[in-house]
Amino acid sequence: MVRSVLVAIPTLNEAAHIEAVLDQLYVDLPDCNIQFVIADGGSTDGTVDVVRRLEKQRDHLSLVHNPQRLQSAGVNLVVRQFGQDKDVLVRCDAHASYPRGFLRSLVNSLHGVEADSVVVPMDSVGNGCLQRAVAWVSDSPIGSGGSAHRGGRQSRFVDHGHHAAMLMESFRRAGGYEETFTHNEDAEFDCRLRALGGKIYLDTDIRIEYQPRATFAKLARQYFNYGKGRSRTVRRHPTSFKIRQFAVPAFMSACAAAIVLSPLFPLLLMVPAFYVFVLAVTSVAIAFNKRSACGLLAGPAAFTMHASWALGFITGILTLREAQWQPDKSYSGLGEAV
Repeated sequence: MVRSVLVAIPTLNEAAHIEAVLDQLYVDLPDCNIQFVIADGGSTDGTVDVVRRLEKQRDHLSLVHNPQRLQSAGVNLVVRQFGQDKDVLVRCDAHASYPRGFLRSLVNSLHGVEADSVVVPMDSVGNGCLQRAVAWVSDSPIGSGGSAHRGGRQSRFVDHGHHAAMLMESFRRAGGYEETFTHNEDAEFDCRLRALGGKIYLDTDIRIEYQPRATFAKLARQYFNYGKGRSRTVRRHPTSFKIRQFAVPAFMSACAAAIVLSPLFPLLLMVPAFYVFVLAVTSVAIAFNKRSACGLLAGPAAFTMHASWALGFITGILTLREAQWQPDKSYSGLGEAV
């Protein structure tokens, strides 16, 4: 039985979103002791002022300063300061949208399936034309690469998913998040959790929405960081690497090599030409299915995601050094023995 829940929300310049997120999370709360903690990484847009105002209006809401700024460090900080007597940790993103009864549903799911962690699908939504195109292509095979938590519809046990709720005991046992990870800290944590016998359950009945980046430059930067973060996880946990993830850098490298060598071997251009053809067909198909010209940006968006992720992954593999994780020498971002 779940008696207490700790909700950790890392923020950095989320003044425009944090109140709406809390409004969503406070609806239909579970029947247990619950504590919300905002871990702010040094916002300069008034986020702290908004949260301080809300502290006076809402029960069980606290604010802490996260000097390391990173989300991974922020969640660990919240657990260290507030997690001693809590049964469940819920991690929320200040830039997402949550359904009614989100926390209640998570607690029920975590208890019902007897998992260490419940993860949820993310459904992409967008306002601008590029955001809509990114959302549409992200939830397609060419965008998600078959990732279960990107638009998945089948609840099941998985290797990884978007973090939502975890047993506090399991989070502590695995050592918390690796605080030097700027991206992919959730996947790296899941590798440790599984290695220690933990079970991760994807509940597709509990879904959140998020907005993709609004410009190609921001999208490219995001996916470069995703790829680079994934390379660190692969170095720490070599067995976590999936064929579908290898396919992206391998194919993008093949396209680049084909273009470079095409003066000597013109037929090699068939490789990038085929890729461009697939992107073009995808754009037209999405534009037709969605009845929107914005769908024509789906192909360029997919290319940006593929190329940036591949470049980030290759850059990380070539430049970063990461010791392989060993269960008997576990990192603990919580400053505790594991």
